[in-house]
Amino acid sequence: MPKRINFQLSRDEVSQLEQAIKTDKRTGVCRRATAVRLLHLGHSVPETAVLVSASEPSLYQWHARFRSHGIDGLVNQPKPVPQRKVTAEYRHRLEAALQTEPHVYGYAFAIWTRQRLVTHLANATGIWIDVSWMQQLLNQLGYVCRRPKHDVRHRQDAAAKSSAQAELEALKKTANGTSTGFSLWTKRA
Repeated sequence: MPKRINFQLSRDEVSQLEQAIKTDKRTGVCRRATAVRLLHLGHSVPETAVLVSASEPSLYQWHARFRSHGIDGLVNQPKPVPQRKVTAEYRHRLEAALQTEPHVYGYAFAIWTRQRLVTHLANATGIWIDVSWMQQLLNQLGYVCRRPKHDVRHRQDAAAKSSAQAELEALKKTANGTSTGFSLWTKRA
């Protein structure tokens, strides 16, 4: 059977709560102090949770923090700043990858996407980051996304291209300015 929590407070603690409810300007302190006071007055945890629009686990936390730290325990706690995984080496490898075509690394695709960069760098460095963080890194490094230009020059036959170019030049010379009867302009009917 779970341990039953005694929500009863001393007169000093109640007066501290009442003072905080009336005068404290810090964010959330009034609401939390009200919740702790309602628990002291005998309201149930589910009922108090509805009255102050909070979850039941939050009420237990607030009560425990008030018991251990007083009114200062009801102040918003600073959120821990996550440590960034990205190192200088990671940034260097990112820039190197962006300046190198993917097929050099043995990939079957020709265009880097954010997800492909994340996967490539995770394999190279062991550091996994979110795709949205990759976008922020690219912005910080001054890279912008643009639509790829599809190029088929690598698939062209050089001999056939030069033959066609020679034939075109020959046709231009024989035309001698004669009209083909074709115009970009037409008359309205």
